[in-house]
Amino acid sequence: MSGTGVPSKTLTAAAVQAELAAFADPADAAHLQRFFKTGPGEYGEGDVFIGVRVPQTRKAVKQFAGLPLSEIDLLLDSPVHEHRLAGLVILNGEMARATRKRGGGTHNRGGDAARQREIVDLYVAAVRRGRVNNWDLVDSSAEFILGPWLFERPRDLLDEFAAGDSLWERRVALLTTFAFIKQGDTATTLELCERLLSDRRDLIQKAVGWMLREIGKRVDSAILTGFLDAHAADMGRTALSYATEHLAPEQRAKYRAQR
Repeated sequence: MSGTGVPSKTLTAAAVQAELAAFADPADAAHLQRFFKTGPGEYGEGDVFIGVRVPQTRKAVKQFAGLPLSEIDLLLDSPVHEHRLAGLVILNGEMARATRKRGGGTHNRGGDAARQREIVDLYVAAVRRGRVNNWDLVDSSAEFILGPWLFERPRDLLDEFAAGDSLWERRVALLTTFAFIKQGDTATTLELCERLLSDRRDLIQKAVGWMLREIGKRVDSAILTGFLDAHAADMGRTALSYATEHLAPEQRAKYRAQR
């Protein structure tokens, strides 16, 4: 038996895939392939779905805590989208356990740093080889894996990702900073948003606006409006719309009129 109470022989990528297969639905697969833009020339071109919804995926993987990292890596290399998502959900759990301090709570300097490094290295390698390659995969993993690791460490990796050719690496850079925002640290988010203002890819525009909006909601609205005072005229319509969503109507109108 493993420490989770699950027989060790079932802690395999194949066992996870079999569990997911029990939830698969062809009608949902067709819907998800449209929803995640898998057609020719679309951002998810060629991705494969078997028709498992996110709540079902999360339910299916609950019994796989402690899945070896080598097996998680196999899931991340699967051509099936839900397999990759399942691998990331499990990896999030492994990172949470690795950062948990005695007595409760989490912090990147607590817990098992060597284990955290293994998890981060696996995740970064998966990002670099294009396996974290849709917005749901990025958004459900970056802040939970890279966020705790980088909070009190150099953040050069995010600069590298932000400068990359990959849409998904750029989104990973932005979404990682959600973890920083939640702890009141806005500096890296603001730097990356300024850097990516001219990136007109829709999923980057949305991420820029979303992170700016969260700064205004969670930290200080004056930081958001200060950024908008300096940059609203240069922002894309989508980013500006997201960023100003929770401002007063007159403030929204003021900034949107600057475009």
